[in-house]
Amino acid sequence: MYKAVIDSNTYIAILEPRHADELFALIDRSRESIGMWLSFPSFTNEVQDTRIFIEKSLKRFASSDGYWAGIWYKGQIAGSIGFLYIDWGNKKTEVGYWLGKEFEGLGLATKACALLIDHAFTDLGLHKVEIKMATKNEKSKAIPERLGFKREGMIRDFELLHGKYHDRVIYGLLEDEWKKTDQL
Repeated sequence: MYKAVIDSNTYIAILEPRHADELFALIDRSRESIGMWLSFPSFTNEVQDTRIFIEKSLKRFASSDGYWAGIWYKGQIAGSIGFLYIDWGNKKTEVGYWLGKEFEGLGLATKACALLIDHAFTDLGLHKVEIKMATKNEKSKAIPERLGFKREGMIRDFELLHGKYHDRVIYGLLEDEWKKTDQL
């Protein structure tokens, strides 16, 4: 199992099939808050959907094309974070993340992002990390801004959620910019 300790209360670990029940329960409890900005809660209707997601993520991990990890806080799964893909030719990736409603505001997503970003640059030798989210998702936008990312642009009407189109903002961080910060 891949596990990285963030602090005495928090770690991330690759999601495994044994985590499906706990992860699904978190998604189900936070369906409304997560679903405001992300589409996956609308098609995660039973534990088997979560199992299938985890199995696909493990296949991507095995083929070096990204992965998803759980974020654990005080022994409970608090959310998920991962590399959506790894573009080895251009040496870049995109980080995605979400937290259960009861775990928001604790700095968990920021800490987990910092860990993954450092892994991308230090261990994987990537050149760029991107993070994208709905332009109106202020809590999520604060994370890349806090970590020194630059706002690079916006994609209009990127995603249709609940009958309404959402624009998506793109943040980018280059390896040399990260090395100039003191995030970890």
